[in-house]
Amino acid sequence: LRIQNPIQYIISSKMKIIAVSLLISLAYRYSDAFTSPCRITRGKGLSMSQSAEERIAELRAAAAKAREDAARLSAELGKPIVEDSVLAQQRSMSTSDIQSKIKTISFETDSAGSQTEKLDELVSAGDLTLWKAAAKDMGMRTYPVSLQFLDKLTAGKVNGDSLGITGEDEVTLDDLKDATIAVVLGSSALAVAALALLPQNIGATVCYLIALVPVVYVGIGSTSPGIIANVIASTRGTEKEKGDRFDRICRHETAHFLCGYLVGLPVKDYSILESGIPCVEFHDSFKGEIGSREYTQEEVAALSVVSMSGTIGEIMEYGSAKGGDNDFIGLQNVFRKSEEFIGAQKQQELTRWGALTAYQLLAKYEEKYGELLGALRAKKVGIRVCRYFRVEIK
Repeated sequence: LRIQNPIQYIISSKMKIIAVSLLISLAYRYSDAFTSPCRITRGKGLSMSQSAEERIAELRAAAAKAREDAARLSAELGKPIVEDSVLAQQRSMSTSDIQSKIKTISFETDSAGSQTEKLDELVSAGDLTLWKAAAKDMGMRTYPVSLQFLDKLTAGKVNGDSLGITGEDEVTLDDLKDATIAVVLGSSALAVAALALLPQNIGATVCYLIALVPVVYVGIGSTSPGIIANVIASTRGTEKEKGDRFDRICRHETAHFLCGYLVGLPVKDYSILESGIPCVEFHDSFKGEIGSREYTQEEVAALSVVSMSGTIGEIMEYGSAKGGDNDFIGLQNVFRKSEEFIGAQKQQELTRWGALTAYQLLAKYEEKYGELLGALRAKKVGIRVCRYFRVEIK
């Protein structure tokens, strides 16, 4: 056997080690092979902390902002951008034309399903442009939305504080406690006075009736605490604050109205209360009252947007919302009746997604929102025209 010179063997081994070390160094420097996956980014690609849905939403928001900037610059140059489909619609359809089209729909007797079907036919024929426009503009596919993501896409306008979910309310828990004590003590005093001052039979009857007042109060507070909060709030404030409160309500209801139309949810009724406050009532689903069946995913998505739209309408003007308690409660009931189980985490994500989508819709149709708001303030909203087609008619 031939034995290699030990010195040559050592030198050869060192050269091999040095060569391998150089190769590893070059590979580490010029490739991502040894980089942790969460640190790899190429250009503006997705990171591990950002989902594909969030990136898509960011791109949509950027595209919408680019369209708004282009429209603004074109208007400043005296050449506003008008889409071909909208231009054709404006040329071919007048107010009288639209009103003649809706004569086939009986809003008082037709079911929600029948109204939806006829409205879909008018859209297919090109007679209407905004009914169910939300599905065409940004889609109604839900995706997880965090508070940070919501804050980012709304330029800091919509967050936990402005949504009113951080505990800063116009009417606090202490106010509700004080009101409860006042109702109980007041009812007790009146009941005792009725027994002492009125004839025996009449006094007993009045006493029993007064005893029902705390029971009714607790019942309303358990199911719709927003009603009691609104009553307490209405007894406070200056004339300016009361005027702002009325404006908040108008903005709240207008946002419900417009977003409901854009997502394709039929309006069941619209009325002006004796106090002058407008009120919009929607059907439970696209097909009418929900009854004993459960909500589909599409219906949950639509109701999430409509429920959050009133709160967003207030935020866009005042920076915070004060009238969304009943909307939150109603949305929770929708989640409970969903055919697909919706856990606590997903409920929060759907609520934030609804808020984000409502914000994007109200921003996109800001001009139409202003027109509807003016109509509600002036109480010029008629039963037939405003239920749907006040949105379409200039």
